[in-house]
Amino acid sequence: MPSEKTIDLLGDQAAYLLDHQCKTIPSNTIHLPSADHVDKQWINSNRSNQVLNNLQRLLSHGRLSDTGYCSIFPVDQGIEHSGGSAFAPNPIYFDPENIIKLAMEGGCNGVASTYGVLGLMSRKYAHKIPFIVKINHNEFLSMPNRFDQTMFGTIKNAWEMGACAVGATIYWGSAESARQLKEVAEAFEMAHELGMATILWCYTRNNSFKVDGVDYHTSADLTGQANHLGVTLQADIIKQKLPTNNGGYLATKHGKTHKLVYDKLSSDHPIDLTRYQILNCYNGRVGLINSGGESKGSSDLADAVYTAVVNKRAGGMGLILGRKAFQRPMNEGIELLNAVQDVYLDDSITIA
Repeated sequence: MPSEKTIDLLGDQAAYLLDHQCKTIPSNTIHLPSADHVDKQWINSNRSNQVLNNLQRLLSHGRLSDTGYCSIFPVDQGIEHSGGSAFAPNPIYFDPENIIKLAMEGGCNGVASTYGVLGLMSRKYAHKIPFIVKINHNEFLSMPNRFDQTMFGTIKNAWEMGACAVGATIYWGSAESARQLKEVAEAFEMAHELGMATILWCYTRNNSFKVDGVDYHTSADLTGQANHLGVTLQADIIKQKLPTNNGGYLATKHGKTHKLVYDKLSSDHPIDLTRYQILNCYNGRVGLINSGGESKGSSDLADAVYTAVVNKRAGGMGLILGRKAFQRPMNEGIELLNAVQDVYLDDSITIA
């Protein structure tokens, strides 16, 4: 039985999430996370021995070591949003060393951040915790704002600082997505050549994804397709926002879908919607980590545990959680990260 803490944090959602049985995509058809994930999913792939080594290194670090699950601490919001908006609530994180310290003391598998943050601290910490260098960003200072991602450095530089993986974002659906796709595909190919693993932030961005006041940017069908495009670029792990609805294809009347996506392969339950995202990650062969989302204050701990339970019961690989942890005192950030990890360490929280 799940811990009292987890049940209390889920509140009136506890039974809804913990007792749910998925009747859309059976769990025995999904490739689930496991201690031998690299052997099961990647040993026969085109990934080199060095890529396999770095994937294993990432999955063998921190509190979730050798479970197949992954807890990543990401801090790129200083560029993606602004340093002020990201770090004003807790200014110690303007200092890159504190970012890495929180990831380490929080028991994370790895820390994902910018060239600047990780490069400045690489000689001291690259051998102590897996580095994931975020290679592109939406700098968000240009006017008018665009849904664009720009390369901030080179793959060779990430390799030289000792990174075990690189991360990148593509804004699928944006006017710039074709160029981003080409840039990221080339970068990921080079990263694999140098032996680094690859993680893709698969976000949808287009004002047309909002229809009649409903936002479909996190619909299961659109984010599922974004995931499917991401694994086609040979991402080793997919990062995606938790789905909040479905029917983006139907509402926009754009692209192609099938009625069975809605009648059979998904429902309105968040676990079923997330499992459809996983289906699009080559049936779970490529692990799905969901985003922890923005900080909303007092509800952050409960929201993070909710997301972890949904991801795990759907068959996902873990969580990538940043603002909820670093926009508060470090001891509270550690507690929040550990609470999420406890969900994945709890054998009583099973696949739905």
